[in-house]
Amino acid sequence: MTPKLLRAVRRRLDAVFGGAARTRIVLIFGGVLALGSADIGMVGALARPLEAAFGISHTELGLLATVSSGVGALAALPMGICADRVARIRLLVLTVGLWSVALVVGAAALSYLWLLLSRLALGAAVAASGPLLASLLGDLITPADRARVYGWILAGEMVGAGVGLVVGGGIGLVLSWRYGFALLAAAGAGLAAAIHRWLPEPARGGPSRVRAGDAEIPHAEPVTLRRSGTVPAGTTAGDAARSLAQTFALLLRVPTIRILVVASSIGYFFFAGLRTFVVVFVTAYYGVGVGGLIGLVVVIGVGGLVGGVLSGRQTDRWLARGHENARIVVPAAAYAATAVLFTLGLLSDTVPMALPWFAAGAFTLGAANPPLDAARLDIVTPRLWGRAESIRTVLRLAAEAGAPVLFGLLADSLAGEVGTAKAVNLRDTFLLMVVPLLANGLVMLRARRTYTADKRAAEAAAEREPSAG
Repeated sequence: MTPKLLRAVRRRLDAVFGGAARTRIVLIFGGVLALGSADIGMVGALARPLEAAFGISHTELGLLATVSSGVGALAALPMGICADRVARIRLLVLTVGLWSVALVVGAAALSYLWLLLSRLALGAAVAASGPLLASLLGDLITPADRARVYGWILAGEMVGAGVGLVVGGGIGLVLSWRYGFALLAAAGAGLAAAIHRWLPEPARGGPSRVRAGDAEIPHAEPVTLRRSGTVPAGTTAGDAARSLAQTFALLLRVPTIRILVVASSIGYFFFAGLRTFVVVFVTAYYGVGVGGLIGLVVVIGVGGLVGGVLSGRQTDRWLARGHENARIVVPAAAYAATAVLFTLGLLSDTVPMALPWFAAGAFTLGAANPPLDAARLDIVTPRLWGRAESIRTVLRLAAEAGAPVLFGLLADSLAGEVGTAKAVNLRDTFLLMVVPLLANGLVMLRARRTYTADKRAAEAAAEREPSAG
């Protein structure tokens, strides 16, 4: 790419994202999410080479994705505390670097157990990304624009999943599966360097927030965390000094938090199972080759990416026009629609019939997360963003850890009971797993009753928050 073309691309990105500062935030944070999503997608894309290399079943394949998420769920608890108390950028660099080292170790695996153990170290970076990114984003982006910016950042998950599936599928066909993990390790090392070079540590509580058009992140003195921080609705000013367990108990007293963290976890449960087994399903059930698979992944991935971007932007517009529950209603409707659309796609017997439904389902699935993530920041004060997000991260990673194994167990169980082809078993597994997604959307509508009150309580508490230590 020539310097002139590079400058033109940078100007275009700055115009799209709202300035050079926001461009750096979106690309780097999106890259962190993309790396994690690409890793799980890579496991799915390399399913057949891995099963052949180590002689493993669907269940054991799912366990490769499960162990990193399971360890991450445990590590999310201390990471939530760290996100509220230590330099977050430095910790993010460290964990992404650890991620890359773990991928290198996995690429050198000589046995299934070796590969399985190497993925335990990935849990630390998985755990760090949730609380750290939520806390940083809250301090970098103004409340009115959070869903919009979250839409671009969360597009990284879709891009990463697509890259993992497409690149992993190509590598599995042409080269050894080891090159797939090695490639992700190199990308992680580059990302760690970019975080260290381009993102300064923001001040807590708002002084470093970037507005549309800003070229740099505003410099502000770091905020010293006091023992008297404020907490969400129904709590008192001294609660931030309590133990982790007490803080979690206080946060979970907020009705909206309980609903939103469960809703997000169920959505990621379905997405994790889908990422792990979609390549095996599509190639076997529809009989498509590598070229057809790449086309399917691109179309469906674009659908998810566009859904997230448009959802975040439109939800913020509705919020600005006085629709206070927009960040609740949009994801609730999106989850319910996803269940219906994926069901119609799974019941289609040919790719031309199924593809429109799958693309539309990816659109609505991607549309759920930006407003949902922005809503969680709305109802928690800045001093507790890290710990509040760690609650969601624990449940999300527990769901992501269980999904591949549960999907695999159910598919293997159906094979044992009815003796049908594996592709049909996976289709029936997906059909069963969309039921919780439908219920998720309906239950989430209950948050309309509490979201506005919890948001206003958090805003009032944040106004009393000291801006500097």
